[in-house]
Order: sequence, then C-alpha cells, then structure tokens
Amino acid sequence: MTKNRIMKKYVAEFFGTFWLVLGGCGSAVLAANFGGEGNPLGLGFLGVSLAFGLTVLTMAYAVGHISGGHFNPAVSFGLFAGKRFSGSDLLPYVVAQVLGAIAAGAVILIIASGNGALDLSGPTPLATNGYGTHSPGGYGLLSALVTEIVMTFMFLLIIMGATDRLAPAGFGPVAIGLALTLIHLISIPVTNTSVNPARSTGVALFCGNGEIIAQLWLFWVAPIIGGILGGWVYATFFETAQDVRPLEPIEPAMKQ
Repeated sequence: MTKNRIMKKYVAEFFGTFWLVLGGCGSAVLAANFGGEGNPLGLGFLGVSLAFGLTVLTMAYAVGHISGGHFNPAVSFGLFAGKRFSGSDLLPYVVAQVLGAIAAGAVILIIASGNGALDLSGPTPLATNGYGTHSPGGYGLLSALVTEIVMTFMFLLIIMGATDRLAPAGFGPVAIGLALTLIHLISIPVTNTSVNPARSTGVALFCGNGEIIAQLWLFWVAPIIGGILGGWVYATFFETAQDVRPLEPIEPAMKQ
C-alpha cells in the first residue's frame, strides 16, 4: 500500500470522527433545547439520538470505503480483537480519531459561544459524558460502567454482523447508524452516551470542569472493554467460516 493511500485512511478517520462529534454533540448543544423546554423547534432526546446515528451513516458511506469507517477508538479495538483490523494501524487510527474529535469540540465551542448564552458550569456542558452529578439522570459509577460496556459490546456485535461477507451488501452503514441511534435512546439518561472515547475527549477538554476531566477515564476504559469483548465474541461464535463464504471478485491490479 502506498504512503498516499495510508494517509488517506487516517485523514478519513479524522474527518469521520470530526463529523460524528460535530453532528452529534453539536445537535445536543445547539438544537436539543432550542427555544426552551417544550418548544417544538428543539430536537429533544429523540432528535439528538438520531443525529448521532446519521453522522455515522453518512460518513460510513462517504469515506468508509477508504478507512473502514471506524470513527471511534472502541470500534478500532473491537475490530482488532475480531481479527478484522491490523494492529499496526491501531495507534494511528486512535490518534486521528481523537484529533478529529478535538477539532469538532473546538468548532462547537466557538459556535455555541456566539450568542453569549453558553454555560460551561452545568452538569453536562458541551454534551459531555459523566456519572453521579454529571449524569443526566443522576446515575452512579456502576450504572455508567455497565451501560458503557454493554452498549459498546452490542455496537461491535452489530458492526461485525452488518459487515460480515454474508450480510446484505451495501446496507451495513444503515444498520450501524440505527444501532447508534438506539444506543443513545437507551443510555443518554445514564451517561449522556459515549461508547466512543474520542467523542468524550473531544468535548471534555473544552468544558473547563475538572470533575468531568477526572471522570474521563471511564469513557476510555469501559467502551474499549466492551468493544474488545464484542469483537472477540463475534469472531469466536458468529464469524462466517471461510469455506462457506462467497468468493471475492477478482479486482484488476491498481495502478500505482
């Protein structure tokens, strides 16, 4: 693989994660409660959940053919555990994802500061993740830990299954985007939904709250554990056997 193609993968992961955080967290910060509580113009709970799903769906179709469309360190770790991803690309992917998330967090902060109403002193400023006083529903550490592990575990099972070589071709991003929407519908009240260490980091760094930064460890540890377990379980129990997979088309040699 040429250096140009390698760099394209990392750039694709950067922009894919940028769009995920900008679209998902941006909708939560800018549009969820637009006009005040009960205003029909606000996206609300369902709208934010759908926004996260749409970001993954759109970018998976846009650049998934370039990088695989991870946009999430937990997904990269899970695909590595599921033997779908090379360990040599793991660190560069995670770095690109985190940088993309931080760039999106900066853009959200700049935009949200434009009307003078941004309050970074609240429990979940900039759509940050947390537990205890920083959980939207006041859920504690154990609830947050279990939620993030289980949700990321299921996310990886769905990703692995939807992209299996015997799965209907071309529909993987739809299933994955809907899965992320459902995950948010379940878990926003508990942790504000992470299942993605880059997403959590990208906005937490700009919130100026030491407690939220101190809780960031959970949103790295739990999603990565869940991702690794999900990838391993699918590869161990559900992966299509090589001898019953359809033959791959023979592609012409690519010009260098």
